[in-house]
Amino acid sequence: MPLNIVHDADGFPRVKLTESGGSSAEVLLYGAQVVSWKNERKEELLFMSRKVIWKPPKAIRGGITVCFPQFGNFGALEQHGFARNRLWSLDSCPSPLPPANNQSTVDLILKSTEEDLKMWPHRFELRLRVSIGAGKLTLIPRVRNTDNKAFTFTFALHNYLSVSDISFICSEVRVEGLETLDYFDSLMQRKRFTEQADAITFEGEVDRVYLSTPTKIAIIDHEKKRTFVLRKEGLPDAVVWNPWDKKAKALPDFGDEDYKTMLCVDSAAIENPVVLKPLEEWKGQQELSNVSSSYCSGQLDPLKVLYGFS
Repeated sequence: MPLNIVHDADGFPRVKLTESGGSSAEVLLYGAQVVSWKNERKEELLFMSRKVIWKPPKAIRGGITVCFPQFGNFGALEQHGFARNRLWSLDSCPSPLPPANNQSTVDLILKSTEEDLKMWPHRFELRLRVSIGAGKLTLIPRVRNTDNKAFTFTFALHNYLSVSDISFICSEVRVEGLETLDYFDSLMQRKRFTEQADAITFEGEVDRVYLSTPTKIAIIDHEKKRTFVLRKEGLPDAVVWNPWDKKAKALPDFGDEDYKTMLCVDSAAIENPVVLKPLEEWKGQQELSNVSSSYCSGQLDPLKVLYGFS
């Protein structure tokens, strides 16, 4: 079945993915950015800034951003690298993944250009498969070294999740699965600390890179009675970010109150950059699932979500 490519009022061509249960996703060719993911009840699960700038070469504040070949300012390139500011193409040959040939999956590709080589002198092919299923959204990024020399990179899928008001004193938005782990605190010159809390809760700005994280992380939102379960492979680190009020007001593409209803929990490879020899390929995978639950009422056992305990 042909992909549904539309041009909305913002002028960005996008692919609309649907599945039989009623959930949907929208993926821009610009940046290969997922800008919408709705469940079967048509509820938006991803956050999008009310002041987002829909004008290249600006990055799009919200959805799921592809950060390559650099995450954040962990290097000499622009913030989060340049892949998010480039126009990608449909990938007609996603080998070795089987061709999709349906309206629930899209394969996109970005190849290095002469402009990119001036900033980052390495030839590459970056592929991304986005698939929508009942209650889940899967992204499979792949990087191939098409150069004659090795290169290294850092990578992240920067997930802006829609949550209930995180600023309430009694907010029940929390992240489970990162307790006892070491993290770099970007608010403290990237000093290394060990997480002491049983779960991550929010009372102010947070910007941390958690290291050697488990393959499952749960983002529990009691007010909305739902939980995001993040499963990942090949992406050992996890970033947790919320700018809180002062930084939100300083960001030109971020509404002053937007921080209240968003939380970023990213899949990433940061501490140990990926090394690729010529013709080698790296692959990661992320699956976001949306579970209706209520943590406080006992309908969700976080240990079961994270570790599969009965």
